[in-house]
Amino acid sequence: MPYLNAAPLTRDIESELIFATPAKLAEMLRRDELDAALVSVTEVLLNDRYDILDGVAIASLGEVFSVFLAHKKPLAEATEIFCDTASLTSVNLLKVLLAERGLKPEFKPLENYAAASAKDFVLLIGDRAIEFQLAPHEHEIFDLGAAWLELTNLPFVYAVWALRRGVENRELRAELRSAKRFGMESLDQIIETREEFDEAFRRDYFEWHIHYHLAEDEKRAITKFCDLLRKHNLGPVFEPKFVK
Repeated sequence: MPYLNAAPLTRDIESELIFATPAKLAEMLRRDELDAALVSVTEVLLNDRYDILDGVAIASLGEVFSVFLAHKKPLAEATEIFCDTASLTSVNLLKVLLAERGLKPEFKPLENYAAASAKDFVLLIGDRAIEFQLAPHEHEIFDLGAAWLELTNLPFVYAVWALRRGVENRELRAELRSAKRFGMESLDQIIETREEFDEAFRRDYFEWHIHYHLAEDEKRAITKFCDLLRKHNLGPVFEPKFVK
């Protein structure tokens, strides 16, 4: 994914990767054009053809800052929400969070980011979402990570390494785990040398908003997300399969 939050997971293997939005990567994975992809967790939960690389994720415990609903009117007044088409997980997470409040607005694709500021309700993700929130705007921010924590007292997992099932990938799995280890060991260098935003923001973002482990709490969160997707008829939903 071409977002700042993916940088620690692709450390030193950038030359082996194709960079695209989560939605585009999911399409390529479905066409068997990729052996693995860092995709929205929803892609794995709604399609029973992938394994999840254990121990690696893009997640948050509370405010994530880069996945949110920007709104000019109260949430209860939402009848239509315009959504960044790059991600499936954020759309389904927002549907769950609103449905738990008894709200079921219509979801429409956002034509482009230039139109975001004019919308009463707009779902934004990734670096463009960060740019929107850091710039002057008239919207209130409904942070999806913070809302999920309030609802469940759990972290939320946004993206995982999805591995195409039935393909020998032992070496690939080891390489992806190694890239994460190197990324975590060199996180200070990533913070100091990346060019997105400024260094103070990058440090705050990596140290407070995003984490990269996929352990028992994160797996419980995925299970809870599955339960709520089923509850609100956003399935069919398949049980995740984790591989070391």
